[in-house]
Amino acid sequence: MIEEKFDAIVIGAGMAGNAAAYTMASRGLNVLQLERGEYAGSKNVQGGILYADMLEKIIPDFREEAPLERHLIEQRFWMMTDRSHTGMHYRSDDFNEERPNRYTIIRSQFDRWFNKQVQAQGAIVISETTVTELVSDAYGKVIGVRTDRSGGTVFADVVVLAEGVNGLLGARAGLRPTPKPDHVALAVKEMHFLPRETLEARFNLHGDEGVVIEAAGTISKGMTGMGFVYTNKESISVGFGCLVSDFAENEETPYGMLENFKSHPSIAPLIEGSEVKEYAAHLIPEGGFKTIPELFGDGWVVVGDAAQLNNAIHREGSNLAMTSGRLAGEAIFQVKSRKDPMTKQNLALYKKLLDDSFVMKDLKKYKDMPALLHTQAHNFFLDYPTLVSKAMENFLRVDGTPKIEKEKASVRAFRQKRSLTGLVGDAWRLARAWR
Repeated sequence: MIEEKFDAIVIGAGMAGNAAAYTMASRGLNVLQLERGEYAGSKNVQGGILYADMLEKIIPDFREEAPLERHLIEQRFWMMTDRSHTGMHYRSDDFNEERPNRYTIIRSQFDRWFNKQVQAQGAIVISETTVTELVSDAYGKVIGVRTDRSGGTVFADVVVLAEGVNGLLGARAGLRPTPKPDHVALAVKEMHFLPRETLEARFNLHGDEGVVIEAAGTISKGMTGMGFVYTNKESISVGFGCLVSDFAENEETPYGMLENFKSHPSIAPLIEGSEVKEYAAHLIPEGGFKTIPELFGDGWVVVGDAAQLNNAIHREGSNLAMTSGRLAGEAIFQVKSRKDPMTKQNLALYKKLLDDSFVMKDLKKYKDMPALLHTQAHNFFLDYPTLVSKAMENFLRVDGTPKIEKEKASVRAFRQKRSLTGLVGDAWRLARAWR
């Protein structure tokens, strides 16, 4: 290993780690980035959504070279039962703008590109290296890391923990608790490849336009979870995720849930005839604002998924990761520029910047939603989708039954299943948690 001391060591080369390393290296700091995988993105075959505004703040001209799949012009939300879906969608030609707002990406390709930009700014990146522990001085200040390489102790003024939600380093060092099973979701995903013209015909797309489908309902069997479909250039990312605690309690398997989702009559025609080439599983932080650990201390900061920075309500993770990494890098640069030590007091600037950003404001707004969805999963993921589906069928089916009788039947079904008190209570709890 390299023996010199660095201004900063970044652990991890995902969205948050790359954003932090790029921000610091581009400002002239001496940065070392360590990654467990063969290269950045090698462990991540996830297809996901990239939010342009957050990356533009780091690399303004990223669209010229980044491996982008499709820019999204349509979002579909489906409430599903076993044989139906009730949906809403928003599609706008305004999204066919010169600088699109959202893109689908394949993370294994994108993370590798992002990391090359980090290296171009002068950061040293060493892959296939596992950080085994943090190194602290006699006063408890983090002063470096120890790795699995021979002579693998490296020193720095500050360490950025971007190791992901299941990273053990921060937990072992006592800097943050190990996430609880009901605060983490396990998502599985497959990549289904189709000819480009077939994919575009099925989703009514032209050129590089894209569509996202997010679905919840009885497909999760009363558990807190959902399915998703993302369109890429010549493939479709199809996935499903539920809380780890729900999988354990209900003895369901992630792959079994994904297979059930794929066979749904609303999903199966979209992927018919496709060739599956990739399968992956990954953990997602779902606990929200109330599970965010301490974000800084003497000689260290934590960013991205490792900091539980994920907005489960809006399914936003990469933008929070990039923003937290950028703000951590900016805070470290400011402290370094003042020639101040990387103490907890000085690194509190990172938390201030994060609090002033959309990241903490959004997470605080929805602070009660994760618990509500978990405790009321049976109602929101089983009862209501079934009731809504039956009400829609009553409304649309013409069979000689008077409309007034159908309306009464729909209202009666809601009241029998939830009661008037239950309906009012559910609405009140949802409105309260949404505020």
